[in-house]
Amino acid sequence: MGHARAAVVALHGAEAGQRSFFLYEHLASLLPAAEIGVLRYDRRPAKDGNDVPLAVQAADAYAAVQALRRQIGDVPIGLWGFSQGAWAATVAASTKPDEVAFLVLVSSCGVSPAHQMRFGTAEQLRRHGFDPAAVAELIHLRTTVEEYLRGDVPRATAQTAVDHAAERPWFPLAYIRRQLPERSGTWADMDFDPTSAIAGLPCPVLLFYGETDEWMPIDDSIAAWRHAYATKNNPDLTICRLPGCGHQPTLNESPSLAAISPRYTSTMLAWFDRQLSGLSTT
Repeated sequence: MGHARAAVVALHGAEAGQRSFFLYEHLASLLPAAEIGVLRYDRRPAKDGNDVPLAVQAADAYAAVQALRRQIGDVPIGLWGFSQGAWAATVAASTKPDEVAFLVLVSSCGVSPAHQMRFGTAEQLRRHGFDPAAVAELIHLRTTVEEYLRGDVPRATAQTAVDHAAERPWFPLAYIRRQLPERSGTWADMDFDPTSAIAGLPCPVLLFYGETDEWMPIDDSIAAWRHAYATKNNPDLTICRLPGCGHQPTLNESPSLAAISPRYTSTMLAWFDRQLSGLSTT
């Protein structure tokens, strides 16, 4: 690539832990031509089917930044994160504010994972034609399971709720295990509050949201970011809504390189050009 003006580390969506995921490949094909290096890596394996804790993902991201720094020299290095990776990127940047020069986040959620999953699964039911009564049953189920995972209700109570719900036609859309784990506390980040991490960010941020995102409460998320950045003197917050896109920045919800929104690509390149003229090296 030659001399780099900057570099990014790509952080992973929950179901996109491999470096070969097409959104990371897109970065690797797009940004080097703009003199921006890209580091992508496989996320560490989860244990027992649980998510990798956000603090661990953030620590891995920081290690990746350090490794990239040794290769690329004294240029601004930032994080690009998709969905769950946007939470991890925010944690990493707020923990190591002197090491992360900027954030580019796709489908960044401004509420807790538990809140986000209630929203997302309810939206799945609505889009599959289920009525409000079914949605209410779903919310009751997820709330009961969350209470068990927090240690607030017995496992037997929560498992009975799952057993009843498993007979419903919407249950496959609930994203609840048929058999609950034997112990609570297995979802360590369920009540993680991203606003606390956002409040600690000193860097410029570019946010992308698909206008028809079926998993993220977009308006609540944007409001959280705007509230946090309204009190900051210098950092820049740029928000881009992507027409025709859902959770991924692709048209018609097609998970492929060919379907990536041209607006997503052009906005990101223009933002980098603008930011890199003003970012100091780290």
